[in-house]
Parts: sequence; structure tokens; C-alpha cells
Amino acid sequence: MKHTKEMVRGVTLVALLAAAGLCSANPAAMRSYRGLAMTAGGERIAAIETVDGDKAAPRVTVRATAGGNIAAVYESANCAQCRFDAPAWSPDGSSLALIGSDAKAGTASVLVLRDGKLVTVATVKGVANTVRWSPDGRRLAFLATVDAKKLTGAVEAGARQVGEIGLAQQEDEQRIALVSANEPAGGGEVRLVSPGDTFIYEYDWTPDGKGFVVTSAKGNGDNNWWIATLGHVDADSGKLRVLAAPKMQMNMPHVSPDGRTVAFIGGLMSDFGSVGGDVFTVPIEGGEPIDVTPGFKGTFNGIGWRGPALLASVQAGADTGIASIDPAARSARVLWKAPVSASAARDGRFVFSADGKVAASVQEDYEHGPRIVAGPLAALAPVTHDNEDFAPQVKARSIAWTNEGFNVQGWLVGPRTVEPGKKYPMIVQVHGGPAAAITPRYVSGGEAGNSLVRALVDKGYFVFFPNPRGSYGQGLAFSSANKRDFGGGDWRDILAGVDAAIRQAPVDGARLGLMGHSYGGFMTMWGVTHSQRFKAAVASAGIANWISYYGQNGIDQWMVPFFGATMYDDPAIYRAASPIESIKSATTPTLVMVGERDVECPPAQSFEFWHGLKAQGVPTALVVYEDEGHAIRKPEHAQDQQVRVLAWFDRYLK
Repeated sequence: MKHTKEMVRGVTLVALLAAAGLCSANPAAMRSYRGLAMTAGGERIAAIETVDGDKAAPRVTVRATAGGNIAAVYESANCAQCRFDAPAWSPDGSSLALIGSDAKAGTASVLVLRDGKLVTVATVKGVANTVRWSPDGRRLAFLATVDAKKLTGAVEAGARQVGEIGLAQQEDEQRIALVSANEPAGGGEVRLVSPGDTFIYEYDWTPDGKGFVVTSAKGNGDNNWWIATLGHVDADSGKLRVLAAPKMQMNMPHVSPDGRTVAFIGGLMSDFGSVGGDVFTVPIEGGEPIDVTPGFKGTFNGIGWRGPALLASVQAGADTGIASIDPAARSARVLWKAPVSASAARDGRFVFSADGKVAASVQEDYEHGPRIVAGPLAALAPVTHDNEDFAPQVKARSIAWTNEGFNVQGWLVGPRTVEPGKKYPMIVQVHGGPAAAITPRYVSGGEAGNSLVRALVDKGYFVFFPNPRGSYGQGLAFSSANKRDFGGGDWRDILAGVDAAIRQAPVDGARLGLMGHSYGGFMTMWGVTHSQRFKAAVASAGIANWISYYGQNGIDQWMVPFFGATMYDDPAIYRAASPIESIKSATTPTLVMVGERDVECPPAQSFEFWHGLKAQGVPTALVVYEDEGHAIRKPEHAQDQQVRVLAWFDRYLK
């Protein structure tokens, strides 16, 4: 197919900070960094940088890894509303490729930095992501959904379900696309390689450049990740060959440098993009995957081959770390760790040089703003200092406790200073997932960065973030420990964590609030129907009735690994975990919120719970946000949510 020149024709090299506009007119604005990419030699880092409140065009910054000095800044002159994503250096480090998306035009383009300019080498009508260079640097692959009906991923607002539903031609299919890296400015021919009836979730080139290793499934992309197989796609013929079909979720497949072995992260994952588990390997010819990190007390969330070994990002308790994995010995050792959140690229929380000696990531914690850290693995240090003048707004500590034989961890955030003898109300916020975990994110003094937490603390609340069983951070056995037990051991872990927080901080146990989104919304609904400890609650995008939910949501495949069977085969286990079954026990005033076009947790679930509360005479309110999906994207809606949450808790806890 031939592609247009409608996007990013005027993207040019801009002078350093001042000329590029990277110095914000508002010196109090927070700088954020994402999409890190490191050259193979480790000498340069590229990142997409934005300034809070800045409406300028997106910018890509190239920095020296040592010291972080800015070498160049690139921005779009023609598309101020475009979003940049997924920068990737060519194998020789001479060029940078990335995705530019224009939501208004409904297009996505592959851009290449060439001779000081970003030029468009391909454009598709639809959406695209994850650009990767071929091993010889001559071609670029990327994931493209041509004529997409919605943004990729189940958290995005769903396409309206009208007309005859379920027709094959209605399905968005994300496919591997190829384009020459040397196309003239304006774009060239794009070849869709992978099968047209198959959704490709993750992919990587094979070292010989003749094909790809993929995770994929036929049919609806939002729903079928949980039944995806590991496969190989031939770059010439597009033929897909299945390598393995284990009963687990898989992510980040990568082929060893010798082309003989595929490594991937496998485990019990409840949402595409929320990656965690052990590391598995399987021969490129196919076979049964082998766990090469058995018994590791942590969760791997990123991997990459470095010779015969793997470098991985990992979460272990309160710490984010880097681990080296020896697949032959089936062992892993931690090389670096710190109690921070880290992010880098789609393949993990860190990026590494080709020899594995240099690393970089974006890091933050509750008291320190985002910064890029880089350097030798044993001596990572900040190389950006833009946010160092932002003072801590809160005081945070890791809380650890044991319950029923499990080691559990969470975070307690509160005011910098407390009044002697005073007891403070506390909000318990349960994360989504359930396969996920809360890690420290900076709480700023402005609207960016955990603004709800800051507002709660400013109003005199402590906020407690538990990571109960089913969460990442304690190993594969821990993250699988809530199978067929939603609202059981995980809820008891939360209650035990609340007691631990009360013992360690000046918290008033008679003034507790409960809130959460998605799985956290379900746990909030469960909590108010199984406990009288909480005096106010906010359930966002929750699940009230697993029986009706099974037939309403767009991702029912995720439930089978957790419940052990479909709802049609074992309805009793679904009914036992449904908060609506215990609605007559509810007394806690509960605010209910949801997006109108939520695919993951449809609004009917919130309506059902709200209706049940009203029938019992429990104070409640329901808010449905127009055109929003599972993730609330519009700033005005996010602000409205925050105002309502604060008012609700103030009303019942103050």
C-alpha cells in the first residue's frame, strides 16, 4: 500500500534547550521522561521528554550517557498534537527510529532521524507501535493495525457494539509491518507480513533477520492474549509456526544471539502490559518451556539477551532491581536494587548496552521526582537534574508484614510532619490487576504526579497501598496464590496490612476509607460487603457480579486462568466471589464511578452494585464518564473524579 506525506514533513533539528523550548516558561513545571533507548555502545540515550502543562510539540532528546549532557533535541513543527513513542537506535547507532501518532488525523507514522532531521518513512491509516530495526539495519519492523476501530488495548474506550456483532471482518488485527529504513522523506511502501487473521502482541527479530518470534492469537486482540501462543513468523512468506502453547501468559519474547533459544516472561498475568512472572526458555524449533528462574523471590518484568546470559529488570518486595540470569544453571543473581519505581522501554524497566555493562532507566519515588539514572550497572547515578528542586510533599515508608505464611509488603504515605498525640484518618487504596503491584511514584505539589495522593495528604489523610497475595514482587507462587480465591486470602492480607500500618503510624482505626480501580474496585465492593471497618468507600470500574460480568465484558478469557474454569462450567466459584451476593451486609457509604465504554469492567457492573446499595438504603452515588474506557483519559474527567473522591471522604471521615 502507498502512504501519504501528511505527517511530520516539517520535523527539524532544534538547537539546545532554549531554542528547542525545553526550558519551560513555568520554572515550577515538572519534567517527565519516557521511552528510553540506548545505543549499542552505551554512549548515548534517547528519551521523549515533556514538561507539565507545556502545549508545545513533542520532543525527543538525545543525551550523553555519561553526565547526561544534551547533544540534540528534535521536535515536530507540523503536529503539535502528535504523540511520539518507542524510539529505537539502529544497530550502528547512527539513526533513531520512532512512532509518531496523530490522533486527529487517525494516522501513525514511522520516523527516522537522518542527517539532523526526523523524516517519515511510512504512514498507515490506523495505529502503530513498537518499531524495531532489522539486525543489518536495512529494514524497520513495527506493529500496525490498519483502519483500527479503537486504540490498541482493552483499557482504551471500546468501539460501539451496534449492528451484527462478532463478524470476523469487524476485528482489529495488529500485524507485523515492514518498510525499508532508507525510504525517501514522505514515506514508502509498507508490507504487512504476519497473517491477516492473527493479532500479534509482542515480537522480536531473529538474529539472522529472516523472521520473527511472536506471541499471537487469532480473533479479538483485546480478549485473546490469555490464550496466545509463542510462534515464529517467516519474514518472506508470512507463515506462522507455533513453537509452544503453555498454559500461562507470555510476554517479551527474545531470541538468543546464536538463534537457538527463545526466552520470555511467563506467569499469571491479568492485564496485557502488566508484565510479571518467571523467565522461561524454549528451543527455536519448539518444545516445552523451561522455568530458568525457579523459586526466585521476586517478579521479572523485563528481559534481554546479552551473550548466553539474560539481563532482567525485577521487582522484589519494596525494591526494583537488575538481575543477571544464567539459563543453563537456572539461576539468577541481583546486581543492583533500590526502593524506587523504574521505567524505560517496552522490554523492561531498564535499557542496556550491547555488552550489558551500561544501563539506564527513569526512576522516581514518593519523595523524589523523575530523573534518568545511568552508568555502569553497579554504579547507576542520576544524569538529569531538572526536578531536583522540587521538595518532598509527603513522607513514605515501606510496610512489611506476614499473614498466613506469606510475606506481604505495602507503602504508607502521609504528611511530612504529624502533630504529637493526633490520630489521622487513613485511606486504603487497592491496586488493579490483580497481577500488578504498587511501586513508589513521586507525589508532586502540582497537578502532575500522584495529585490525588497529595490532595488526600494535604487534607490530613494517610494513604496505605497494600500489595496482597496475587500481587507482583514476592515470586510466582505468591502472585498465583489468589487463584480461585478472590476476596479470600487477598482480603485477609489487606486487613492484616491495615493493622500493621496502624501499629506503625498515628492512624485512627475508627476512620478508615477504602478505594480502588478495576480489581481494586472489585475489592472495594467486596470490602464493604464483608467488613464494617470502613466508614467510606470509592469503587471505580469495579465488578459486582462475576456471573453477569462473564457475559458482559470484552476480555472474558482472562478469567479462566484465575477461576480455573469458565463460568458456564463452574458457576459456583464465580458466584462465591461476587460482592452482590452479600449486598445486604453493606452499610458503608460508597461512591461508584465508571467509564461509559469500558471494555474490561463494563458500566453495567457499577450500575448493579449502585442499585443494590440503594435498595439497602446505603448512601451511594454513581458517576458514568462519557466516552471513557477503562482508563479515564480526559483531563476534565480525571479532575472531576478527584474532586468527588475528596468530597466523599471528607463527608464521611472528617
